[in-house]
Amino acid sequence: MSPFDRPVGPRSLAVRAEAGSAAAEVLRRVLAEDGARLVLLVPDPHARFAAVELAAPFAAEVLDSGYGVCSYVFAWTPEREPLPEVDALKPYLGGFGDLRVRLDAATAFRLGDQTWAVVGDAEFPSGEPAGLAPRTVVRTQLARLEEHGLVPSIGIEHEVVFRSSAEEPLTGHGVDYALGGTERLAPLLADLRSATAGLGVESARAECHPGQYEVVLRHRDALAACDDALLLQMVTRRVAARHGARADYLAAPEPGQGNSCHVHLSLSASDGPAGFPLALGAFLAGVLRDARALSAVWAPTWNSYVRLRTAPFSPRELRWGPDDRTASIRLCGTSRLEFRFAGADAQPHLVVAALIAAGTAGLAEQLSSPDAGALCGQLASSPWEALELLERGRAAELLGEDVAAQQAALLREELDAALGSVTDLHRRRGALRS
Repeated sequence: MSPFDRPVGPRSLAVRAEAGSAAAEVLRRVLAEDGARLVLLVPDPHARFAAVELAAPFAAEVLDSGYGVCSYVFAWTPEREPLPEVDALKPYLGGFGDLRVRLDAATAFRLGDQTWAVVGDAEFPSGEPAGLAPRTVVRTQLARLEEHGLVPSIGIEHEVVFRSSAEEPLTGHGVDYALGGTERLAPLLADLRSATAGLGVESARAECHPGQYEVVLRHRDALAACDDALLLQMVTRRVAARHGARADYLAAPEPGQGNSCHVHLSLSASDGPAGFPLALGAFLAGVLRDARALSAVWAPTWNSYVRLRTAPFSPRELRWGPDDRTASIRLCGTSRLEFRFAGADAQPHLVVAALIAAGTAGLAEQLSSPDAGALCGQLASSPWEALELLERGRAAELLGEDVAAQQAALLREELDAALGSVTDLHRRRGALRS
């Protein structure tokens, strides 16, 4: 077994750290070879990586010393412009200094013959973790869950629409579970299978909407699940580009259509055995109670709310059901929950962190789960409503004041950008007034 394999199932933070140490020694030898290259990756708030490419022999040294990345990567817009400064963002925008990125060798993934991608954790020069870094947010919530003697196993599935250079879907109609009709996708998908062979893909299939495909990653520890979900998106975009196509992760590719980020979660005791129905029920109750307050995490963009309002399998109502895809939370079997809130545009580290934060609060308060099918509320129906919910304070209690302030700043900027643009909708409705 390679130290870079993705083991199935849960791992505590301590066990994962041990795996990282073992992998680092192997990675050091790999990166010391002539021609080796390291692509250092840092997850940002927009479900993508900030990246630095390093060549041998310096790449091997970075395993010991880390490497710098400008602090504003956790406080920038999708266009990579600094967000308007608020108190929580001042450490990241004042002076635009460097954060130190420490490599997590357990994340290493081969991008080419001698090119390795490795995800890292950001810290300030003092050694203090960068609190707004999505990986730090996940680690914080995992530590709180471990105080209850539990660790999660996470499986993430993303939907994507493949489009031609002319922006047309690569299938002319919905192809749910189909083989016929997907022939145009076949060469791209063959290359994608090869390129993602080390990521532990469980399944892939054609989906409901034109050009849509779903890829499911096997269950693994929470940090690996989130990192690998972003690695999968990165590789998918690269493979699509080689075929003259584009991989579209918009939450709503069109009205009535949805690209989702479904998160499957089960709980195990810290020492291994799985299956805690009572704990899972309290966890479920906590998520149902706080999902509305965390709407901005599941739906971070203007487009997110098109998905929630128009896509039939993107339920806004908060209820759970056994093997019910019309529910926002589906119980799969007896010990696995599928959370169906988030769109494909959501940041997976933050989505998982928010789920764990809300679920852990349910555990701490020993909440009882509602009856299956019982309506427990609704997610926000608009970005304005989601922003108001962020500012009420419950998100700050769950994720921390700085993370809540960061999310509010991101959503305000999203609204400002949308209100400062002219779209096809404006033009079409304007023409009707003539």
